[in-house]
Amino acid sequence: MPIRFDDIGNRLKAFRLGSAMSAEEIAAKLGISRTALYRFEKGEVAKIETLEKLAELLNVSVPTLLGVGVEYIASAVSYFERMRQIEETAEHIIVLAGPISYVLASDDFDRTLGDVLRESLPEGVGARATAQIAELMDVLKQRKETYRRRRPAIVNLISAAEMERFLRNGLVGRHDLPEAVRRARRALARAEAEHFAALMDDEPIGVQIGIVRDTLPHTSFQIMRQPDRKILVLSPFRLGEDPNIRVGVAMITSAPEALALHETMARELWTSALKGPAAARFMRAMMEKISSA
Repeated sequence: MPIRFDDIGNRLKAFRLGSAMSAEEIAAKLGISRTALYRFEKGEVAKIETLEKLAELLNVSVPTLLGVGVEYIASAVSYFERMRQIEETAEHIIVLAGPISYVLASDDFDRTLGDVLRESLPEGVGARATAQIAELMDVLKQRKETYRRRRPAIVNLISAAEMERFLRNGLVGRHDLPEAVRRARRALARAEAEHFAALMDDEPIGVQIGIVRDTLPHTSFQIMRQPDRKILVLSPFRLGEDPNIRVGVAMITSAPEALALHETMARELWTSALKGPAAARFMRAMMEKISSA
C-alpha cells in the first residue's frame, strides 16, 4: 500500500497531542518553526531525518509514523485523536467497546464523563495527568461532532455482562465514592441504558445495535471502512464505568489477515445477538431486575 502523507501528518498530530510537549517545544527541539511543524501535520512531506527526530521526541517508531505494518499507540489522547481522524472519512463502523459506544452515547454521559475520568486517576499522578483529561475531553467532543455531522453507518455490539456490571456499579471512576454519589451515578447508568434501549426500539437509519450474551474479548475493537481501505483498531482504553485512560497499548492496522479474522468474529457475534425491540426488552428487563434487587 503506498504511503499516504496526509496520514503521516494525522499520526504526527495525534502523537504530539498525547505527548507532554507543546507544539512550540517540539518545534524548538527540532530547530524548525511552529508553522513548519503544522505544515507537516497537514501532510507536507518531511525529510526522513526530521521524521527520525520526531519519532525519537514523541517516543514512537518511524514505521509507526509512516503507518508501515502495525501502528502502536500508548497514549489515550493520541488513540482517541486517531479515532477522530479515521472516522472523518469512514463510511461504515463496527464497534465493540462496551458497555457504551461513545459516539452513540447521550449528552448526559458526556457531561459526567470528565468527572468519572478524574476520579479514575490514582493519587499522586501529577498535574500533567489531570491536564490530559481536559485535552482528551476536547478530542472526544470533536469526535462526536464529526460523527453527528457525517452519520456513517454503525454496528454496535454490546456485551450483556458488561452492561449488567455497568448498571450495578454505575458511571463511576472508582468504587470508594460516597453512597449518595454512587446512587446518583447508578441512576445515570440506568438513564444511559434506557437511551440505548430507545435506539434499539427506534432503529434509526444507519444505527444497528446488538446485545451479545456470549463471552466477549476484554480488548475492544473497531473495524472502519473508508472509500479505499479498511482499518482495524484494537484498544485497551475504555470510557465510562471503571475507565482506563492510562495503561495499555492500542494497535491500528490494515493487515488483511487481522481484518478478516475480526470481521468473521463480528459477523458471528452479530448473528447471535439480540436486536431491535427484542434487545430493548432484554435491556429493560435487566434494568428492572437490578433495580429491584
